[in-house]
Amino acid sequence: MTTERVNPPELSPPTGFTHAVVAAGSRVVFLAGQTALDGDGKITGETLPEQFEKALGNLLTALRAAGGTPADLARVTVYTTDVAAYRAHARRLGRIWRDSAGRDYPAMAVVQVVRLWDERALVELDGFAVLP
Repeated sequence: MTTERVNPPELSPPTGFTHAVVAAGSRVVFLAGQTALDGDGKITGETLPEQFEKALGNLLTALRAAGGTPADLARVTVYTTDVAAYRAHARRLGRIWRDSAGRDYPAMAVVQVVRLWDERALVELDGFAVLP
C-alpha cells in the first residue's frame, strides 16, 4: 500500500490524526467496532484510558489477523460515552496510540454516543485499512 497523508495549511494543525489519507492498494479491510472485551467477552478496565488501550489492541489484533499493520489504517472512528473525559485524557490516549500504532495517523473522528452495545463499555473503535 502507498499512502499520502494530507494536512492542508488552511486547516488547523492536526494533533493525533491526519486530515486526509490518500491510500492506494489492492485490498480493503473493514474493521468491526472493538471495545475493551477480553477473550471471554467481558469488558476489562474501569477507566477510559484502560478501555481505550484494550479496544485499540483488539482493533490492531483484527487488522494483523487480516494481514495488515497499523500503518495500513486509513480511517478510524472513536465512539465514546463521554467526550469531556476523552479530552481530559487526550495526552495519555495519544501516548497509548503512539506506543501501539505509531505516528502514521489515519483520518480520525471522535463521536460521543449515549451508550455502546455493552453498557460497561466507555469507548469503541472501528475503521478500515488499505493493504498492498
